[in-house]
Amino acid sequence: MKRVIISALSFFVILSVSAQFRMSEGSKKVATTMAIIENMYVDNVDDEKLSEDAIKALLEKLDPHSTYISTDEVKEMNEPLEGNFDGIGISFNMLTDTLYIIETIPGGPSEKVGLRAGDKIMYVNDTLIAGQKRSNKDIMSRLKGPKGTTVNVKVLRRGVPELLDFKITRAKIPIYSIDATYMLDKNTGYIRISRFGATTTKEFQESLAKLKKEGMENLILDLESNGGGYMAPAIDLSDEFLDKGKLIVYTEGLRQPRRDEISTEKGSFEKGKLVILINEGSASASEILSGAIQDWDRGVIVGRRSFGKGLVQRQIPLPDNSMIRLTVARYYTPTGRSIQKPYTSGDLMSYNMDVIDRYNKGEMMHADSIHFPDSLKYKTLVNERIVYGGGGIMPDYFVPLDTTSYSVYARNIVNRGIVYKVAYGEVDNHRDEIKNSYPTKEEFFKKYVVPQSLLDKVIAAGEEEKIAYNEEEFNKSKNIITTQLKALLARDIYDMETSIKIFNENSDTYQKAYQIIHDDNMYNGLLNGKKYKYKK
Repeated sequence: MKRVIISALSFFVILSVSAQFRMSEGSKKVATTMAIIENMYVDNVDDEKLSEDAIKALLEKLDPHSTYISTDEVKEMNEPLEGNFDGIGISFNMLTDTLYIIETIPGGPSEKVGLRAGDKIMYVNDTLIAGQKRSNKDIMSRLKGPKGTTVNVKVLRRGVPELLDFKITRAKIPIYSIDATYMLDKNTGYIRISRFGATTTKEFQESLAKLKKEGMENLILDLESNGGGYMAPAIDLSDEFLDKGKLIVYTEGLRQPRRDEISTEKGSFEKGKLVILINEGSASASEILSGAIQDWDRGVIVGRRSFGKGLVQRQIPLPDNSMIRLTVARYYTPTGRSIQKPYTSGDLMSYNMDVIDRYNKGEMMHADSIHFPDSLKYKTLVNERIVYGGGGIMPDYFVPLDTTSYSVYARNIVNRGIVYKVAYGEVDNHRDEIKNSYPTKEEFFKKYVVPQSLLDKVIAAGEEEKIAYNEEEFNKSKNIITTQLKALLARDIYDMETSIKIFNENSDTYQKAYQIIHDDNMYNGLLNGKKYKYKK
């Protein structure tokens, strides 16, 4: 008993001395309970797992964004935001248990040794990976590794009977935030940002400079399905659009004093029309940027109501390199709006199902289905338009989700990966033929038409997967299927930007944004609070 008491006291003393924060009676109770279990429980206890489970249970009772992140998950989580990782420099996809290389990163290790898009990696360091039903995570763990180390792969290449051997020296591989930067016409530019990471500000400034050099006067900024990331780049990008002295965002919590972020004189696009695209997948940093632009009447927001994440997390490392991501404050738009959607502590299921609930209630199709209480009503800071807090950024112009082209047949075809399978097969078999017919990505974008033979392959592949062909539903969704096929071919043969251009040609939100930015009366009317009904 004496040993138990000493051990428990030692645990408590160490914890108290090393902690930076005051411990309440409740905290002491948790620490003491852990020590008692470790020293008195009848069976062996996995201390590490027990502590992780306890931490997770505690955080789940707080809010949906306070979480525990294990040591392995920390590195995996940070890679997309840090702007680089150590690896071999390929984009790949697992299809029918085979690893297909979609592209090699220009100047990266794989390109340097001669790997090509379309190659199939069969072995990694003499371990067979083809036909083994391995997860993407497992494959990545085998291909990634510290800079300077090597990995051996054996590759099957079309037209070559034997496997090809490659020895690849791993290096730093860049991860980009911007998927597309191009001119839509002689004075309108387009930039799509997929995440807010460590390199986003630099990438955006380079994209902006490129478009301005090409004659850009107006900009469509696409933040659709951008789930956020780091807060700093969202502030930097807001600063690019706002003149000096404007409040961009402020954060405040019970134990965190208010902190204001103010725009400077360095903005490089403070004039000219600006339209920002958002949807239900746009969150966090995307909402900070959209909220600042909307509150200062600097640009028009087009699309559907954003996700509604207005909580600020601080990442606090633990001794074993795991971490706690703890909510410490809320952020507020310049008018004082909190756009955090409602949540009930401990009820993660309802919180995560919110977007589906919006769809079921008709919000995705009808703006009139969205109701905000008057208590959450605010006025913008220049034109005094009515805007709302308490659940995401409501766009100035609402574009409904197009459900007229969706069908059960198309859903099954897409969800089972059949469109991807057919597209990869077409690229694998006809890459050179397509590139010879369309030497540039511009020619492919303008001239390529998905042939009926490729649609027939989709139908046949569906039947192989026991998805019965339904002519009426197929014709209803034909445009969706052909668009996905063409976009996937463009991505795998040319680049992501061409793929996005193809999707945009069939996007109601993009088409409406293009219309608004070219219609002075409509653009200015929206900035002055005029309401317009969606017309296709």
